[in-house]
Amino acid sequence: MLVSLHIRDFVIVDQVDINFAEGFTVFSGETGAGKSILIDALALSLGQRSEPHYIREGADKTTISAVFETNQATREWLQAQELDDSELVLRRVIDRAGKSKAFINGSPATLTQLREVAEFLIDIHGQHAHQLLLKPSAQRQMLDAHGKHQEQTKQVANSWKAWQAALQAYQQATMNREQQEQIRQRLEWQLEELNTLKPGKDEWDTINAEYNRLAHASSLLEGAAQTLNRLDNDEQSLSTELSHACATIASLMQKDPALVAIYETLESARIACVEAASDLASYLDKVELDPDRLEHVEQRMRALFDTANKFKVEPEQLYTLRTTLNQKLEQLNQSIDLAALQAKVDAAQADYDAHAQALSKARAKTAKALGQAVTQAMQTLAMQGGSFTIELQDSPASAHGLETIIFNVAGHAGSTPRPLAKVASGGELARISLALSVMANQASQVPTLIFDEVDTGVGGAVAEVVGKLLRALGQRHQVLCVTHLPQVAACAHQHFEVSKQLKDGVTTSQISSLSEDERIQEIARMLGGMKITETTRQHAQEMLAHQD
Repeated sequence: MLVSLHIRDFVIVDQVDINFAEGFTVFSGETGAGKSILIDALALSLGQRSEPHYIREGADKTTISAVFETNQATREWLQAQELDDSELVLRRVIDRAGKSKAFINGSPATLTQLREVAEFLIDIHGQHAHQLLLKPSAQRQMLDAHGKHQEQTKQVANSWKAWQAALQAYQQATMNREQQEQIRQRLEWQLEELNTLKPGKDEWDTINAEYNRLAHASSLLEGAAQTLNRLDNDEQSLSTELSHACATIASLMQKDPALVAIYETLESARIACVEAASDLASYLDKVELDPDRLEHVEQRMRALFDTANKFKVEPEQLYTLRTTLNQKLEQLNQSIDLAALQAKVDAAQADYDAHAQALSKARAKTAKALGQAVTQAMQTLAMQGGSFTIELQDSPASAHGLETIIFNVAGHAGSTPRPLAKVASGGELARISLALSVMANQASQVPTLIFDEVDTGVGGAVAEVVGKLLRALGQRHQVLCVTHLPQVAACAHQHFEVSKQLKDGVTTSQISSLSEDERIQEIARMLGGMKITETTRQHAQEMLAHQD
């Protein structure tokens, strides 16, 4: 569960440190005091996209830290990420430049990692969730989430993708067969010419080097011979002179050891000169005039160059071109095999059908159970006699399965259930949404549930029922709720007040935990507005007493 939340310089919050407990906790306060800011800050710590306007005016950065108790799922995730699993601290820092840094247990982390671990921690039910419920996609997602169909929906999506890819390949091959045949013929004659030439890998560089050597053989031989004579074939050669110099310094260094280093340098030069002369002699033995070979090399270079011009590439690219054309021809021959492509389409479709039909069965079972549960909840939410059903309407195959999910509602006894978007009023929609959320989360493994003003559009006795529903949910989860209803606030185990303060011309938001007397005062304010009477205070006290 969420243990604590620490916020610095966020929107209108200067500094806040909140410690949470188990059960049902509410946040109340006047409109604009910043109640939903807490949800926004917590969402940032869980990987939501950041914006510079989140930073409090006058501050350089905002810092948010959320501390959670670890459970089996989070410990396994932390171990897989090679992070300390003794605790779980998520921290987010955002600066004025829009740069965001994230940390998990003090180690730098990515937003993807924050979002991954968030799935084990918190489920946020936003204040506009009931509006999203009108969208078919949201209805499908809620049904699948309640039935824990995530793995099945993933299999259906993947098999749909594979089926469509196979179908596209088949259709492309069928539509362009004549065109592909022309391409195949062109590839074949291009390859025939290249296969006849057989350009080798790096051949152009190698044959250029050989041509330069053969074309300049005479000057190479003459220059190498002259250099060899200067080095070692003459009484005045460098080798002889260096030998004399070494002998002279050798006799002198016996009188002055300071000449030893000079002797060693001269001796090294003499040895290098002898080795160079030896290498030149070997070179002269190998280099020879070979006009026949030179002519052959020139012809090969001309053939490579002419072919490269024909294909509009550089000569050194011919080897790669030959390999590429071979691969294209092989792929083209495979694509033209319509029978093989059709077999792949059939296999992919069969795989999709199997997964989609299994998902349909699972959805039908979940739809029946969830429909009954929401119908039962509606009886306590001022919708006596009403009913809620989930229809699985056949639809063309898609990545989401074989059916469209439709939430139907009948507001009172005797009426025919019709799609939610057509018949539900704002208040009814909010109540049904809340019932769906509570029913769906009863089996949830996520330890903390957050409801951000989900009680909008309800009041009176219905508001009290909503409060009791959330309090009951707090027996199995940690439940946090931003509310403006005194009936809901009275049902909480813990109560925080969010208020605004003006100091030195700057408005800041404060969050404080309320004592029993302070709770009476706050609920009285929620009941009667700014003017609190003894009657409203007594009413507030009675509302709290009924929870014991």
